[in-house]
Amino acid sequence: MPPPIRSLRPFIGAKDFAVSRSFYRTLGFTETVVSPTMSYFALQGVGFYLQDYYVPDWVGNTMLFLEVDDVEQYWQELTALDLPGQYPGVRVLPIRQEVWGKEGFVHDPSGILWHIGEFTKQ
Repeated sequence: MPPPIRSLRPFIGAKDFAVSRSFYRTLGFTETVVSPTMSYFALQGVGFYLQDYYVPDWVGNTMLFLEVDDVEQYWQELTALDLPGQYPGVRVLPIRQEVWGKEGFVHDPSGILWHIGEFTKQ
């Protein structure tokens, strides 16, 4: 049996590193600066590396799924932040029901698509 896994930390890019750093702090992530061109963002035990690196085809095709216990409650808090009003290019799309559960979508300032959802409890 392999040793226990502690985390999975994807690397994502940023079109404007300073704007993206601010965006993720506004979302509630805690930033740890790793280097002048990379930071680690963590929230409740999950996280990712944000890089000052931008390749449009890569960033434009990056998607992340954030699973939450109650997407409706999360969405109320998320929409109260008025992210599109604070960050140009950010889009927050409404929650939709799927056969497996519910999810909403957030496009970050660089165009990265976050799926934020909850799976139906069996």
